Amino acid sequence: MINLSVNIKGIELNYTIYISNSDLTELKSNIINEIGEKNYIVVFSKKVYKLYSKILNFPKENMLVINDGEAQKNFKNYKKILDFALKHKLKREDSIIAIGGGVVGDIAGFAASTYMRGINFIQVPTTLLGATDSSVGGKVAINTKYGKNLIGAFYQPKAVFINVNFLKTLDNEQFKSGLGEVIKYGFIEKNCKRDESPQLINFLTEHHEKILSRDILILKDLIKLCIELKIAVVEQDEKENGLRRVLNYGHTYGHAVETLSKYNKYTHGRCVIEGISFALNLAFNLNMIDKEYKFLCEDLIKKFEYYPLNKYNKNKLIEVMASDKKATDNYIKFILPTEYATVCERDFSPEELKNMF
Repeated sequence: MINLSVNIKGIELNYTIYISNSDLTELKSNIINEIGEKNYIVVFSKKVYKLYSKILNFPKENMLVINDGEAQKNFKNYKKILDFALKHKLKREDSIIAIGGGVVGDIAGFAASTYMRGINFIQVPTTLLGATDSSVGGKVAINTKYGKNLIGAFYQPKAVFINVNFLKTLDNEQFKSGLGEVIKYGFIEKNCKRDESPQLINFLTEHHEKILSRDILILKDLIKLCIELKIAVVEQDEKENGLRRVLNYGHTYGHAVETLSKYNKYTHGRCVIEGISFALNLAFNLNMIDKEYKFLCEDLIKKFEYYPLNKYNKNKLIEVMASDKKATDNYIKFILPTEYATVCERDFSPEELKNMF
């Protein structure tokens, strides 16, 4: 088992991320050891419940099942979790455990952040996206018809349990969604300010075939690399006041595509790849990157078998991007590439963007 520690600067808050490929029958006892003899509820995604509820063996009366898909991150399910917690009389020392992908982690985490002004929250990501990105760092939220993650909080988990064996049964669409966030980390690695030299782009290039074939040990190493980068950023900037904004590479445009497709046509990671492709073209047209680096990035994206999505009306895209929570003073914020594994933040007015599409 690999243990990684998160220590948030400026406040006395730390927790452990456990990365393992051990038998899944051990997971429940590890979680119970973490929370002690306190009360808890378990929020499952529907697919994960069907596949693993018997193996994990939590009491049936403690389990709440949420349907799958980004559209499920809504007020109705948020209230459902709160009602379930109230029914079980959870107190502030008790826990909400999220077992599933980023959707379950986000909505259960938001419920935990607001229930009794905050109770313990355990993340058990079962998707590649959850394992490499969304389970770490404390961003929790729900969506609205006006945009993605507009209602949420920064709320760190008590612990994160990542078991690579969950990825064996992940459908290809969700696996590729996770790879979208993984590739993003390769393109921002230098900004993350780790002590070690950049290595993720080379790792992805060298091992792309084993990654796509879901080699468990390679995936375990890949998750470790991504989580170490996420930790390096979050420890320095928990609430996205500066450095953490680099994690939004590909997200401004990607979130707009998700919103316009009503969260049910494309996965989050797939939209991030589309956003990265948009950012590469925008940066190249602004002479921020040369054609060699643009080709290197596009070639890596092709290695993982991504192809362009259908285009949306640019005026509608800009309208949604302008209402993004990261937009300020009538400017839309983009993270754009500048050189190898490096990005920067740039602001554009809606009118400027219309002339750049």
